[in-house]
Amino acid sequence: MRFGLIASLALAGTSAASAVIDLIPKNFDDIVLKSGKPTLVEFFAPWCGHCKTLAPVYEELASSFEFAKDKVTIAKVDADANKELGRRFGVQGFPTLKWFDGKSDTPSDYNSGRDLESLSAFISEKTGLKQKKKAAAPSNVEMLNDQTFKTEIGGDKDVIVAFTAPWCGHCKTLAPIWEKLANTFSNEPNVLIAKVDAEAENAKATAQKQGIKGYPTIKFFPKGSTEPVTYEGGRSEDALVKYINEKASTHRTVGGGLDITAGTIAALDSFVSKYTSGGALETVQKEILAASESIKDTYAQYYVKVFDKLAQNPGYVEKESKRLNSLLKKGGLAPEKVDDLTKRSNILSKFVAKVQSVKEEL
Repeated sequence: MRFGLIASLALAGTSAASAVIDLIPKNFDDIVLKSGKPTLVEFFAPWCGHCKTLAPVYEELASSFEFAKDKVTIAKVDADANKELGRRFGVQGFPTLKWFDGKSDTPSDYNSGRDLESLSAFISEKTGLKQKKKAAAPSNVEMLNDQTFKTEIGGDKDVIVAFTAPWCGHCKTLAPIWEKLANTFSNEPNVLIAKVDAEAENAKATAQKQGIKGYPTIKFFPKGSTEPVTYEGGRSEDALVKYINEKASTHRTVGGGLDITAGTIAALDSFVSKYTSGGALETVQKEILAASESIKDTYAQYYVKVFDKLAQNPGYVEKESKRLNSLLKKGGLAPEKVDDLTKRSNILSKFVAKVQSVKEEL
């Protein structure tokens, strides 16, 4: 019961089916060697940082050639889980990209850039096909120049800035990740994902003042400060999201959702724990009301509301949890509403232990 209710409170994010074909020993020969179609295969490992960085670029590559899936295949192999395939084709590091021409079982190595432009050019050269780019959605990345940098940095937002150069291959690889990062935090009013073209005439002075000597260089500027912290972690979306959450006290997950702690307040969770451990409802209700008055957080009053509702109806938590979960599953809600419902669901989940206890007594 406890597991089921907690699971029902989670917002189930849905993602479009991947255009990248997953290969395993059972289907590798049929798809790659016997289909008569050329195939680009990435041999990767889930723990590999460079593989994580390549993942969104590779996905975009597959999407841009999906219209010609009867003429070329973009695929990948988890060579950590399927070591025999890695050994079979001499894979010694990750990620390794190999091109199979559809005629021979001996592939050639791909040794060019891992940015979308380089990968697309390679496939076009091999097949004569031209990628079809999807219409670009409006970017949530803020491009800063010498003037706007002074305006945005040191204000009421936490700002993370990527200093890039147009010719830089690593910058091109980072670009789609940076766009996704900006989308993930687009509903956070006090977080800004920004870029500076360090070689643009209207931004060179800023890059020089920041001591930029290599690309990309990523710096985090805490709200109210012009003193940056240089980011030295991984360049995968997951690593960057975790970093910003830590620095900005946000609770985002990759893709823009919220984690299970969003909305919850540790100082008030202790009162919920007291109640779920057998504390008298009336006593805890008075205590949390008094404690909430000194907490400047919108959701402090929601804790109080839940206790008030429980005093009227012991089944309130379970009923309300199901209602919120139904709304979230139905979809079609504004991002701000999804955030609100998710935070309330997270708070309700703190009462699950008591719900379980009542069920067992019945």
